Amino acid sequence: MSIDQPEQPEASVAVSEHSDGEEGPGNGKKEKSTARVIAEWVAVLAGALVLALILRSVLFQAYYIRFTSMEPTLGNGDRVLVNKLGYDIGDVDRGDLVVFERPRGVSGRQEDDLIKRVIALPGEVIAFVEGDVYIDGRRLHEPYLESSGITTGKMPSGCAAIVDEGCLIGAGEVFVMGDNRPNSTDSRTFGPISEDLIVGHAFLRLWPMTDFGRL
Repeated sequence: MSIDQPEQPEASVAVSEHSDGEEGPGNGKKEKSTARVIAEWVAVLAGALVLALILRSVLFQAYYIRFTSMEPTLGNGDRVLVNKLGYDIGDVDRGDLVVFERPRGVSGRQEDDLIKRVIALPGEVIAFVEGDVYIDGRRLHEPYLESSGITTGKMPSGCAAIVDEGCLIGAGEVFVMGDNRPNSTDSRTFGPISEDLIVGHAFLRLWPMTDFGRL
């Protein structure tokens, strides 16, 4: 962080003549002024560090993608910025890329969060028909997939109910899937997830720089 430091006007003082080698009062004033400037810069840098830590823990956090389950949207090694506050003041939307805590029983380290796309919302019925996703009986357009007709799977446990061979999403839950449908462990395996597990909304790709931009 770069912060312009305003110049400090030098005070005008009257000094008596001194012989060579003697230290006058002007030199002491300069030393104090330098020490004060250093102390101010230390305070500014410390404040900037504290602010960065607050932003990271409360508002935003960068995440490193370690898997291929979100290809072609996100690749292994990509970095994304996650808004951790957005869902405290707004609702989860279909199509959002969300980072969420790993559901219990899902293989992998419990401390490793997952990232998937929200496909179905509370109160909706999701079904898979001939490789396509249907929401409340209507085919879902998914332009982020490499091709259509690649979504397969049985209705998982954890549905509020099975309706016309589809999964009814319960209140406060969402159905999430990876964009790499044949190679993604998602709600087709562990069922709908509670919105309470959602850490935040991945809205910006930070890396690679060639693909920098909104998601």
